[in-house]
Amino acid sequence: MNLLRSALFFVLATASCLPAFAESAKQRGAVLFIDNGCQHCHTIRNVGGEKGPDLSGVGRTLNKIQIRTQIVQGGHEMPSFADILKTAEVDDLVAYLHSCRDKRK
Repeated sequence: MNLLRSALFFVLATASCLPAFAESAKQRGAVLFIDNGCQHCHTIRNVGGEKGPDLSGVGRTLNKIQIRTQIVQGGHEMPSFADILKTAEVDDLVAYLHSCRDKRK
């Protein structure tokens, strides 16, 4: 069931944040979002956890540097991913999250 839920989340999250001609960094970032459990705390388009902020429109409210800082440093209840993700993986996750610009909650 968890595999099905993760697959459904991936499809919904990717469809909502990526253009039709998705770039590979954004695709890799979407996979990293799932693989690192981000969806357990964060919601994108009403799919995911409720502990952390909804990231459906994070690309409209934060620039890439701000998104990167949050991932690397963490904050509040979010852990730092500096020792978990490689620099290239952070780049991909930032590309994916910055593409999330949905105005709807």
